[in-house]
Amino acid sequence: MTNSDFPQHDETLDTERERALRAGLAEYDLADDDLSLLEDEISDESGAPQQKALPVLAIIGRPNVGKSTLVNRILGRREAVVEDKPGVTRDRVTYPAEWAGRDFNLVDTGGWESDVLGIDARVADQAEIAIALADAIIFVVDATVGATATDEQVVKLLRRAKKPVILCANKVDSERQELDATELWGLGLGEPYPVSALHGRGTGEILDAAMKILPRESAHGTLRPQGPRRVALVGRPNVGKSSLLNKVAKENRVVVDDFAGTTRDPVDELIVLKDKPWVFVDTAGIRRRVHQTKGADFYASLRTQAAIEKSEVVVVLLDASTPLTEQDQRVVSQVIDSGRAVVLAFNKWDLVDEDRRPFLEREIEKDLVQMTWAPRVNVSARTGWHTEKLVPALEKSLTSWDTRIPTGRLNSFLGELVAANPHPLRGGKQSRILFATQASTRPPRFVIFATGFIEAGYRRFIERRLREEFGFEGSPIEISVRIREKRKR
Repeated sequence: MTNSDFPQHDETLDTERERALRAGLAEYDLADDDLSLLEDEISDESGAPQQKALPVLAIIGRPNVGKSTLVNRILGRREAVVEDKPGVTRDRVTYPAEWAGRDFNLVDTGGWESDVLGIDARVADQAEIAIALADAIIFVVDATVGATATDEQVVKLLRRAKKPVILCANKVDSERQELDATELWGLGLGEPYPVSALHGRGTGEILDAAMKILPRESAHGTLRPQGPRRVALVGRPNVGKSSLLNKVAKENRVVVDDFAGTTRDPVDELIVLKDKPWVFVDTAGIRRRVHQTKGADFYASLRTQAAIEKSEVVVVLLDASTPLTEQDQRVVSQVIDSGRAVVLAFNKWDLVDEDRRPFLEREIEKDLVQMTWAPRVNVSARTGWHTEKLVPALEKSLTSWDTRIPTGRLNSFLGELVAANPHPLRGGKQSRILFATQASTRPPRFVIFATGFIEAGYRRFIERRLREEFGFEGSPIEISVRIREKRKR
């Protein structure tokens, strides 16, 4: 937002007021960080554009052979959700990775199985899509079990895809078990590499082999245009996050099922909407407090929080057809605490009848009072109704999140505000605002220098009037007060 977007004001008077108030601060004891704040120019963060489409290495195999454990070993951190039971990973999830100076995209997939129904069939579909979009593949087999009928079906799938393949004989934890790996020559994919993804044994050798067959530039990977904004889709389980992502992408990018909790890993997808690139992140549903979750849900909740932190704007999905829940309020609080721009999306609007709407409005007034500043969009992820209204709402929230108010204009605004509505007396004294500055954007953070404590109610009053004057629709605002005393002579 530029200065011309704000209500008309005399910039010369604003500048003179700023100079006078800055000069007046010289009479007060200021800490080093106060001086640093007053001297620093605000800096905007901008990501460096990626210049080429990175090659794609996909990890494929049947359920529970250790694919996600191998992914974590390659990444050097616990990124993919791992639990000792089959079917934990469901979507194909892409992670940026590096080995021996080579950057590439690593794709974790759900386990592939033949002749399965329901959610398992959709998981298998995503694994097949991952094969089609990969430049090279690591096929993971459990060496302690040997080649199964399902493994042989995967081999047929890989042969039809005509992609270069490295055979990973996983769970070879010692030299004595290497004999188990040799039996996998029978799959006809060449030399099996004995690996223990759990302990790291042999992962360097298999990655060296993968780098030899992985091209320098992808024939399938997507070149990310400069500066796509990151959007996290969050909400309680089964509220429609994955369905919404698939609808805006106009294809089935992630697994969708009526079973709550289908998504476990955050899924990044580059989507072009109205000629602009966006990175949408589908996240696991926030069920309950993190310390009350366990297993895969525990790690999924941590990754959802990390996805929110990496995003710039968060779309909070709420089920408009049912009463708002404690879980919904917990999601809202988590997003507010993150400091990200926000859009409220009321999903399943096609299921809302005339009798439900007055109740919904009362619920919003009562339960979402802390987010009255967020733009609202009513959508149906199932039918696609009004999903095109998401982009204007996202842009409005991001513009507010990036907004900076000139210091002179801010102090003129506060001067007029305080003159008309002085801070209440406390103990016979009245706190006086000396100077204010916007310390940063993303979200907008304001620092007020005052002679005494500014009550919480008066801070909320300042925030409300800031929004009325300058907008900030869709962005949280943070206001902090630094109490400073006059320098002793």
